[in-house]
Amino acid sequence: MAGSTFGTLFTITTWGESHGPALGVVVDGCPAGIPLTSDYIQTFLDRRKPGQSKFTTARKESDSVEILSGVFEGYTTGTPISLIVRNTDQRSHDYSKIKDCYRPGHADYTFDQKYGVRDYRGGGRTSGRETIGRVAGGAIACRILEALGIHLTTYTKAIGPFSIPSDAYDYSAINENRLYMPNQKYAEQASAYLESCIREQDSSGGLIECMIHGMPSGIGEPVFNKLDAALAKAVMSIGAVKGVEIGDGFSVVSSKGSKNNDSFFAENGQISKLTNHSGGILGGLSDGSPILLRAAIKPTPSISQPQKTVNTNGENIEIEISGRHDPVIVPRAVVVVESMAAVTLVDLLMQNMSSRIEY
Repeated sequence: MAGSTFGTLFTITTWGESHGPALGVVVDGCPAGIPLTSDYIQTFLDRRKPGQSKFTTARKESDSVEILSGVFEGYTTGTPISLIVRNTDQRSHDYSKIKDCYRPGHADYTFDQKYGVRDYRGGGRTSGRETIGRVAGGAIACRILEALGIHLTTYTKAIGPFSIPSDAYDYSAINENRLYMPNQKYAEQASAYLESCIREQDSSGGLIECMIHGMPSGIGEPVFNKLDAALAKAVMSIGAVKGVEIGDGFSVVSSKGSKNNDSFFAENGQISKLTNHSGGILGGLSDGSPILLRAAIKPTPSISQPQKTVNTNGENIEIEISGRHDPVIVPRAVVVVESMAAVTLVDLLMQNMSSRIEY
């Protein structure tokens, strides 16, 4: 299987399956001398691990990370960093009833068409547990960005019909609720909505927003590896993501140039913008303003309602998905979006080091 490595100079290669012995990542291209411990990486993995609330799968995994290489006495050595998280609570028998049929909304059918074989236990490489490697690698990227004064703030903007207006954000509330929403009132409304989804044996989608502060201007690689294009590819590679916006995103359809253009102004020798409709990116390059990224997350496809499908013999059947599944993916995906954005930024920052020579 190709396609498990992301990046050019700073790369992550994820490996492992949902119900295999372990999952992990190999991070290559990390500079030496970066302070790094398993405890720091664990704080990121704890944000995506299961069992956090009634709105996440009941699968009990500590997702404890082990550093196998690339770190000595608390600092990176410049060599590949290998990280492993062992699976401890697999229940593969939960999937025995559906091993010969194609679950709606999953990659069962397409994997069979491509490879002629698939790991039906939780989806194998297509499971949400694959994101463990992304988050562990993203933690290292965030550590590098911290050293450069670049910070990411990522949160749930919307769940179902409950979307927080940008003027109602309270960033201090993000870690005060299990939905990671920057407004406690909206978090309570979204929780009630999710309760109704659970009662109806259904699921919900949502919107994740990521704000990036401190990016210098001029980062990105035109023409085919623009910053926004690279971010879109990184975030769209997350299994549940079905759409990506930068800045005003799809609302530009109903806008006008006189409103959408960001006017510049100079003050104390610094060039800035009066507005940020572009989301911090112009011509595929960072413009020094905060970068604003959004990711649309689809509803969890595993639901207990009867659904029409076919089996591997091509027969029409009806199934109900049993087992332990999230009624909403969004809260656990917040750190995954943040991680993929961080990996992308570090990779492009490294590529930018050869953009010009100053005498």
